[in-house]
Amino acid sequence: MQPAPSITDADAAIAAGFERFYETLRRLTPRGPLSLTAASTLRRLERSGPHRLSELYAPEGISQPAMTQLVTRLEKEGLAERTDDPTDGRAVVVSITDAGRAAVAHRRAVRAAALAELLQGLTPDEHAAVVAALPALEKLSDLAAERAT
Repeated sequence: MQPAPSITDADAAIAAGFERFYETLRRLTPRGPLSLTAASTLRRLERSGPHRLSELYAPEGISQPAMTQLVTRLEKEGLAERTDDPTDGRAVVVSITDAGRAAVAHRRAVRAAALAELLQGLTPDEHAAVVAALPALEKLSDLAAERAT
């Protein structure tokens, strides 16, 4: 087991800043029928394609029975569909539907519009700094996703 990394003051400040920005993004997210976990699951299916049901629950931080209930609800709402895994008849594969893609796109568009309004309050240099940070933020997201699998 690896020793825990030492946390610098900068690391703590980044964590605090991310926490505050996460809260801001939650407030900018449209209220609607999709829970945060449902939206996250749909985004995962949109981004990386169909997944076995058994591959979806751990990255979302919920139990397998809870993911089964969530997928059942998404399926009833026409946002996802289940099919038998062609390589293993005992397993189920979950895919996003066109309606699911539309729901994800709507959430993203509403949040982007609200965020664009906030971005107008930044100076050009601050805006450029946010844009410059995007590749590093993407890399952090990729690293986190790798750990979750």
